[in-house]
Amino acid sequence: MTTIEQEPRIDSLRVVREAFAPALLPTTRLVSLDAYRGFVMLLMVSAGLGIATAEQRAQHARPFWHFLAGQVDHVQWSGCSLWDLIQPSFMFIVGVALPFSLAKRVAKGESFSRLLLHAVWRSLLLIWLGIFLSSIGKPQTNFTFENVLTQIGLGYTFLFLLAWTRPSAQLLAAALILVSYWLAFAIFPLPRHGFDYSSVGVSIDWHNPFGLSGFAAHWDKNTNFAANFDVWFLNLFPRSQRFAFNAGGYLTLSFIPSLATMTFGLLAGELLRSDRPADRKFWILVACGFLGLILGTLFDRTGMCPIVKRIWTPAWTIYAGGWTCLLLAAFYGIVDWAGWRGWAFPLVVVGMNSIAIYCMSNAGFKGFVLRAVRTHLGSGFFEWAGVFAPILESATVLFILWLICYWMYRRKIFLRI
Repeated sequence: MTTIEQEPRIDSLRVVREAFAPALLPTTRLVSLDAYRGFVMLLMVSAGLGIATAEQRAQHARPFWHFLAGQVDHVQWSGCSLWDLIQPSFMFIVGVALPFSLAKRVAKGESFSRLLLHAVWRSLLLIWLGIFLSSIGKPQTNFTFENVLTQIGLGYTFLFLLAWTRPSAQLLAAALILVSYWLAFAIFPLPRHGFDYSSVGVSIDWHNPFGLSGFAAHWDKNTNFAANFDVWFLNLFPRSQRFAFNAGGYLTLSFIPSLATMTFGLLAGELLRSDRPADRKFWILVACGFLGLILGTLFDRTGMCPIVKRIWTPAWTIYAGGWTCLLLAAFYGIVDWAGWRGWAFPLVVVGMNSIAIYCMSNAGFKGFVLRAVRTHLGSGFFEWAGVFAPILESATVLFILWLICYWMYRRKIFLRI
């Protein structure tokens, strides 16, 4: 079950002073990783920061607002937006953090068997928590395995075992995972001519602009290998009605390629734990990032495998891996290499309590805060800001959630699984 750990608090005044230090200063934590995690969590909890609503109100500079709204929502199928990078970043960070966690626990004298049992327990708890949060407001337990917590839980024990192997073995494992997963989709038969896509929740109006054709159709919505698996697997659990398709196209088996995403993070974490100079670590991350973007784009443009986040295609895994490496490089370069840490303090507060703010967002507490804001300030309080009103309202709710994390931080309360 969830436990409360006591960890050394980063003194905020000292952090601010160190922000102007010219060299990398020693720290007991990889502050850049906490900042990156906090950035990702704030993006997720913001739910788009009301930008989509602001776009509907905007009369001038509509293309600008349309671009912003597109970045805080998932793409319909193939492609990538900023919002699509939240989940791979979260999973990548799990991998980055693992070598640091294992090193700390091994130094305390914990045995492999004890660590393995903890990994299995953590996997089961993450799966349970993901199902529990997805079941809130439902008439019965909602057995679903496509959200980020269940996906991490399904792959975490395998990631733990990979952490004890050499980097070359980890890279080979990731490659075998992606090739095998690609092959399973590629050999699965395409829908017959005249197939009724509405039977799998795909309308003609949706499929014409967003559906895939040719060889790429093997990764089309709800007609692919893993979607067929879910029709069998999810109906093994008690349900109010028989499962036929996922409206968003999300899949249980996405945990397999997302294990490769976490493995990329594992490799990055081992790089950051190494005794290489900070500048070399930074440039290796940058090089890997651009390599991932190039390879992922190449697979997509040649039609070998489309970039689709919703079903975690191998091309998406590689492409998103490129972005996560670049984001980690940016945070590491600024925060830990250059030593500019003061600006990252608000992110660190959230990053050190990511499970807490995730649960607040998904257990209905965020809605409670929003209703409280409207009750005490009035539902039209922010209307004076015009087009920016929904953004200010969302930012106010986000700030209140941040204050709760800060209160926990000040009292050294950190939720861990």
